[in-house]
Amino acid sequence: MKTIRGKLIIYFFVFVILFQVTAVSIFVSSNELTKTYNDSFQRFLLLNTISQQTSELYSTTKSYVNEPNSGSAEDYYRIKTELEGNVDQLTATFYYIDRIEMKNYINLIETYIRETELTVGFVLRDDSEKYMNHLEEAGNASDYIAESTLEIIKLELTAYQSFYDDLQLRNKNFLLFIAFLFLTTIMLAVFFALWFSKGITRPLGKLSVAAEEVSRGDLKGDPINVRTNDELRLLGDTFNQMRSNIYELFEEVQDQSELDRLVKEMELKHLQNQVNPHFLFNTLNTISKMAYLEDAKSTSGLIDSAATLLRHSLGEIEHRVSLKDEVKVVEDYFHIQKVRFSERITFHLDIDETCLGLEVPRLTLQPLIENAFIHGIEGKEEGGAISLVIYQDLKNVIVEISDDGVGMEQEKVNQILSLTKQQEEHVGHSTGIGLTNVIRRLQLFFRLTHIVEMKSKPGQGTVIKLILPRDKEELK
Repeated sequence: MKTIRGKLIIYFFVFVILFQVTAVSIFVSSNELTKTYNDSFQRFLLLNTISQQTSELYSTTKSYVNEPNSGSAEDYYRIKTELEGNVDQLTATFYYIDRIEMKNYINLIETYIRETELTVGFVLRDDSEKYMNHLEEAGNASDYIAESTLEIIKLELTAYQSFYDDLQLRNKNFLLFIAFLFLTTIMLAVFFALWFSKGITRPLGKLSVAAEEVSRGDLKGDPINVRTNDELRLLGDTFNQMRSNIYELFEEVQDQSELDRLVKEMELKHLQNQVNPHFLFNTLNTISKMAYLEDAKSTSGLIDSAATLLRHSLGEIEHRVSLKDEVKVVEDYFHIQKVRFSERITFHLDIDETCLGLEVPRLTLQPLIENAFIHGIEGKEEGGAISLVIYQDLKNVIVEISDDGVGMEQEKVNQILSLTKQQEEHVGHSTGIGLTNVIRRLQLFFRLTHIVEMKSKPGQGTVIKLILPRDKEELK
């Protein structure tokens, strides 16, 4: 992951390299101009030096003719050597002058040097006539070389004028280049500054807007998408995770609050209807008749069933129990109702024993069975049948409660499943707990929305299916 600090360092080095390249380019161009000017100046100096050395060589030769001694000879050979060395530089130095003209100029100097050599040689032979002739030729050549040098300087100056014009043009272009580079550098600096600052301010702006939404209580906003690959992306992802965690915690608190409300509602109903007089009267009346018609064992079993049912319904409503305990309560309820209604009501149990260890909220099955009995079967003169089937699939324990009672319209089924029907007119004889209360407590307990399926048609009965996850820990 790139960091903001790393990006700043990269941008810094990019501009440093850019300025260094510019500085090197300026130095190279300036160095070339200086070298060109220096070469031109050196050519003028070289011509002036050759002209002076030619004159000195003639004077030295003339002195040697007048007074032949070792001192004059040494001066002669020294100046001649220097002159020959400068002549060797002419071909490589003067490239503006025509080659033939330069060759003629060099040949003239070489001829002049040869004439001085012949003069010195005939002085050594003491041949006055010849060395005087060669000395005169050397003098003429010296004068001619001076004139030729002036002519070459004039040609050089003429060529230099063209070079100077080119130099001025290059200097003008160079100034334009400097101005262009200055403007381009400013534009690039402004562009990179805006681009880089936008890469920082835009994510921060998104974070600020999202933070304001959270402060207003909106925890379900769109996730912040930060495209940069630096600390701001980590900050955006962390903020998204934080908002998601806050929302989950808020939902959990809301669910717990609703669960507490339902528990309090059930506790209030327990206080109001701990023992419904009508139900208790019917049960006791049945026990009385059984005591009259049958022996004590049947009466004792009925009393035990009623006691178990009442004890379970009056227990701590917020505690969880095993499915096995719930099935035991249903069996006692079946026992009581079968004794009351004899052959009018039939009950069927099909239980997979391996499913009974699952924990569920207290008073889950018995209110559903009682609801099927009261709203589906009790009003039918011919009676009916209620079945409880418990089995399992790959991930869930399935509880099916069905009856062949009066059934209901689909609109009423949808109303129940949507939990909009908060108060039933008749919610039970023994517990006072309605169907919507059971469904909502199961949703909050397992933290699942799809926990109940319900099918019903008028005159064909009702089927309620509970889909309970086998491993509740996987939901956390």
